[in-house]
Amino acid sequence: MAYGDSPNRLPASSGRRRFLRDAGVVLAAAGGGGFKSMAATQMQPFGNGERELVAYPQKRPLLRITTRPPHLETPFSVFNEDVITANDAFFVRYHLANIPLAVDLATYRLRVRGKVGSELSLSMAQLRALAPPVEIVAVNQCSGNSRGFSSPRVFGAQLGNGSMGNARWTGIPLRAVLSKAGVAAGAKQVTFRGLDAPVLPSTSAFVKALDVDVATAPDVLLAWGMNGKELPFLNGYPLKLIVPGYFGTYWVKHLSEITVIDEPFTGHDAWFMTTGYRLPDNECGCIAPGTTAPKTRPITNLKVRSFVTSLANNAVVKVGRPTMVKGIAFDGGSGIKKVEASIDGGRTWRESTLGANLGRYSFREWTVSITPEEPGPFGLLARATAVSGETQPGEATWNPAGYARNVIESLNIVAA
Repeated sequence: MAYGDSPNRLPASSGRRRFLRDAGVVLAAAGGGGFKSMAATQMQPFGNGERELVAYPQKRPLLRITTRPPHLETPFSVFNEDVITANDAFFVRYHLANIPLAVDLATYRLRVRGKVGSELSLSMAQLRALAPPVEIVAVNQCSGNSRGFSSPRVFGAQLGNGSMGNARWTGIPLRAVLSKAGVAAGAKQVTFRGLDAPVLPSTSAFVKALDVDVATAPDVLLAWGMNGKELPFLNGYPLKLIVPGYFGTYWVKHLSEITVIDEPFTGHDAWFMTTGYRLPDNECGCIAPGTTAPKTRPITNLKVRSFVTSLANNAVVKVGRPTMVKGIAFDGGSGIKKVEASIDGGRTWRESTLGANLGRYSFREWTVSITPEEPGPFGLLARATAVSGETQPGEATWNPAGYARNVIESLNIVAA
């Protein structure tokens, strides 16, 4: 099978193992475990610079942020295609360089251990049989999405707005597995580890932790399906933790181990909880540039956001004629109450019409008509308000990692 023929269709059974083994050969071909481009590259404007567009197995050309570990961002034009992000266009984010290049379902097991009544070692077939499958539509957004627009500039991958996606996830509730194991009285947190690993022993493994009440919430899933197909390998095949409403740092790929603990998660492998992915512990999660937060907290829920998808920066529209503008909005799980647009710098706002409601964790499409009355440049602003009452701020806040940006977006448009 040529990798470009049908990027979402994978052979079944032993054919799948062969596909993944062959893909592993291709992925390793660049040397040192790096990825080899599957198509000719081209450059595309991106955030504060340009990035190559490259195609990896099961993916159309995406923006390459890093090669090892692979970090691919979705070109923003994709979000105008559909409110559901296609599997082959969904962003990819790894933290550790030793990522799995193949998974054999014959030997794969999900292990559950720690403060439980009985430890488990589950094959995918056993896991699927534990409970009826459920589906949820939810946004997966990288904590550093839009980091490249931070001013002053911050450390980390200089991301544009495309490290996010919205998909239909299929699996079983995590709490069905925890119930099968029997969570012990006094348990405080549940940790999650995938098949990726650090190169050096001094580097922390990528392990995330959820409080028990979050882990046992009905919407948290162990998913094997994405948009009606099996998970793409680079998005976590064969099993991915889905935490709707939380930033993507908790959505552990290639999930292999769940551990129930009776104290807060600490130690060498807790770096991504105790040091990384933290915000200043105040209402805005922000500090003044050049200062240090006296206290921090782990990043958790998504913030309300909205984007224009039908027009790009510096687009030209007709003066004196209506232009239909389309976009998307989402928040951390209360749902979208309204989205407004402005073409006069925020002095007046026009409420949009919301599209179909696919669930409180999903992108919500919106449309609004604008009519610029004078020729020349103007700013097109979009502002979302969540059911919770949270509204996008008019000015960007700052934190040292550029996390959780959700300022009102503004596009430069020209009426002609």
